[in-house]
Amino acid sequence: MHCILTGLGSYGDVLPMAGLAATLSRRGHRVQLVANPYFEEVAAHAGAELLPLGTIDDYRALIRHPDLWDPLRGFRLVFGYTAECLPELYRTLAAQSVPGETVHAAHGLDLASRCLQETRGNPLATVHYAPISLCSVNDPPAFFNMPAMHRAPKWLRRGSLWLADRVMIDRVVGPTLNGLRRELGLPPVKRIFTQWALSPQRVIALFPEWFAPPPGDWPPQTRLTGFPLYDGAEDAVLPTDAAEFLDAGAPPIVFAPGSANVQASSFFAAAAEACRRLGRRGMLVTKYHDQLPPTLPDGVRAFGFVPFSRLLSRAAAVVHHGGIGTSGQTLAAGVPQVITPLAYDQLDNGRRIERLGVGRVVLGKRVNATRLVEALQPLLADPAVRGKCSEIASRCDGAAARDAACNLLEELGQQSGSEAEATSTAARGSAAVSLPR
Repeated sequence: MHCILTGLGSYGDVLPMAGLAATLSRRGHRVQLVANPYFEEVAAHAGAELLPLGTIDDYRALIRHPDLWDPLRGFRLVFGYTAECLPELYRTLAAQSVPGETVHAAHGLDLASRCLQETRGNPLATVHYAPISLCSVNDPPAFFNMPAMHRAPKWLRRGSLWLADRVMIDRVVGPTLNGLRRELGLPPVKRIFTQWALSPQRVIALFPEWFAPPPGDWPPQTRLTGFPLYDGAEDAVLPTDAAEFLDAGAPPIVFAPGSANVQASSFFAAAAEACRRLGRRGMLVTKYHDQLPPTLPDGVRAFGFVPFSRLLSRAAAVVHHGGIGTSGQTLAAGVPQVITPLAYDQLDNGRRIERLGVGRVVLGKRVNATRLVEALQPLLADPAVRGKCSEIASRCDGAAARDAACNLLEELGQQSGSEAEATSTAARGSAAVSLPR
């Protein structure tokens, strides 16, 4: 089987697809991974051929954009980047895709694979990492600067999704997408993310049911597999400096604001001061050390990239932004967590972790040392929290989750060309998902 996977974004977007790529490669399939060339080494470790999208300078410019971590402007920025990349992404996929041979696994922002499914008939799975992407009315996600929508009537929940799709997403992405579709001889689409973008063949959700129980209005082709828990080469070890620090004292609190966050100066200042007040050791994890305080308290050290699968089980607690990858790794490590969400899916992930009883949310824009201490102290002191963390960790199996997702892709690959074409024809011009009335 030939499989093309797309990973659009930062490490949190690329690593899950790289994990699937590594599993597919070990099974003897030919695998290509579309990602920014910044992640060339990640693709190589996964045994996949990198199909570069954009330039490294594009990636660096995006993560340094001042709007990236704003709850509203960040969405506009990301969807604008999605539209900007769409023509190049379609050309890349079309040049490599072979009808009857290629199976596509599309990142949630990859609209080109969906168009290609309609023009070529190749089997397609849309892959989502977090529950927020599935746009439920029955279980509305937590959004920034909005009331708790689960208390609102359904007409209001449905209206909020309509507003987000039509007013923001369709306006930002629609012109470029429908321009491409016009060139391809395809009809225009609207309600792009709630009624068109998901593959009518398969939606793979890379999280477990106990994290997000299916609410009854997700598309019927959705399958949950669990957290993939992949963070690079499977033989990765702790860097020497990190291993020596861990061995030298009590388990530290790990602070990680996100691999693409270069605007975390206040986060790290609050982290260092919280460790000082708590009398705890701390590890500040970032590749961008220019945002660290000029001096750090005794017992607090900064580190670059450290594989979380090797690090977090040795932590006392983890304070992070709420990205789904870090959330899953921390749940699997069996340690409590404080989530400091800034944008995107982070608040919704944090609220789910709170409901599990293993973490607390401190809104990212309100983070300071006092709030971090207030959130960390009860988590660190309560043995019931530690017991709940251990129980949840026993449910996490990254290898099994990756195997389950790859089994679903192989099932798609076994479809005959005629079956794939029939699905494609039926999907053209119609909605892939219908919201409940």
